Amino acid sequence: MKTVVLISANAEWRSIKRLLPNYEVESSPLGECFSLEVTGRPVVYFHGGWGKISAAATAQYVIDRFQPDLLVNLGTCGGFEGRVETGTIILVDRTIVYDIIEQMTDPDEAIADYSTRIDLEWLSQPYPAPVSRGLLVSGDRDIVVGDIPMLVNRFGANAADWESGAIAWVANKNRVRLLILRGVTDLVGSAGGEAYGNFELFERRTDQVMGQLTEQLGAWIVAAGG
Repeated sequence: MKTVVLISANAEWRSIKRLLPNYEVESSPLGECFSLEVTGRPVVYFHGGWGKISAAATAQYVIDRFQPDLLVNLGTCGGFEGRVETGTIILVDRTIVYDIIEQMTDPDEAIADYSTRIDLEWLSQPYPAPVSRGLLVSGDRDIVVGDIPMLVNRFGANAADWESGAIAWVANKNRVRLLILRGVTDLVGSAGGEAYGNFELFERRTDQVMGQLTEQLGAWIVAAGG
């Protein structure tokens, strides 16, 4: 089974390169990549870049170039204080791109166009590691405190990131199996974000999350039928 792992944020990619040994980085028009064996199976790691534009472009690029049987996105996300705990790994089964402002026609229809349900019926259970399965909302912005009540009340969201919505939308259009695993590195609440203005905290917790996800990747590939 061909597996491609997309890594989005720059800090996440730096963590991956520190964590994994004995690889040779290659360049592409859209990002760095390298290949390794994971539990005896070939895996391509690709730096997908941050934000929806890079995420969508690189998702389509790796699908066209590598024709994977399984596309995986490993990364981080921010959680809403009181609704999720730091360190929680979210197995994403639905994404919503929430930062769309439509004022000419139906705004709900616009949001629906970029919402994706991820089919995980092919993923065997019990899952190989503890996860919280559910929704992740995406926008080209860090979590804004004033947005949280809307994201909770309108969508039932517990956490947000920048890229999952774009990756899921592209994978769904291409009918490629997708596995998104995102770890909560920091919380945002009424007093602000604990990592806002404290990038060292984010980097430290990113290393922890990416280390955990990297260790578990082989088991997830097996659960995917690899």
